[in-house]
Amino acid sequence: MSGHSKWATTKHKKAANDAKRGKEFAKLIKNIEVAARTGGGDPAANPTLQDAITKAKKSSVPNDNIERARKRGSGEEAGGADWETIMYEGYGPNGVALLIECLTDNRNRAATDVRTAVNKNGGNMADPGSVSYMFTRKGVAILDKGEYTEDDILMAVLDAGAEEVTDLGEKFEIVCEAADMNAVRDALKDAEIDYDSLEPDFRASMEVPVDAATAKKVLHIIDVLEDSDDVQNVFSNMNLSDEVLAELDA
Repeated sequence: MSGHSKWATTKHKKAANDAKRGKEFAKLIKNIEVAARTGGGDPAANPTLQDAITKAKKSSVPNDNIERARKRGSGEEAGGADWETIMYEGYGPNGVALLIECLTDNRNRAATDVRTAVNKNGGNMADPGSVSYMFTRKGVAILDKGEYTEDDILMAVLDAGAEEVTDLGEKFEIVCEAADMNAVRDALKDAEIDYDSLEPDFRASMEVPVDAATAKKVLHIIDVLEDSDDVQNVFSNMNLSDEVLAELDA
């Protein structure tokens, strides 16, 4: 299993309790606005919007903020920004590949923020295509274990195209092809299994094992990048062993 996804889940839990909560809210709200603009403002007819709203609610984003974002995106209310998605590519210490997904209304500001964060923290930017070929677009669902076993979840989603179910400690993670996300979503609903989030992700085809010292440097770059309002997600091909994870947690 990828230790990085395990770390990301842990980190996400911690982020809810510190100063990053505001930035996390802003990113979740942006996702709602974009989903409503792309697929319409009715969550019942727009599964991507429904998932964005569900994730925001589970992260305690106030309902008023969620509803305003939905209305801005659908055009029911004025003030929506013209968001565009841009992918940047780079390398962290020891050649760890970084794929940086921005959702921005200012391309120049996003490029400057990303370049500064990477270059000033021991990384370097890469030409388009030189890193992205190492990653495959997937769909990833995260859900609470509750009373379910790994086999329960696997049986519910296997026929829908799920490729693997991974135990992340307190959560399960389901990975599928990006094209199978709707089928997996429907399968979970049919089985009456609640989930925290279901969204596109990028998974590395070849991972790089790193020691704790390198991991700290790469995670620092990721933290600095995620502090930018324009950066939505950072994906890496860093693999953290259980030993390295234990060292980081200590």
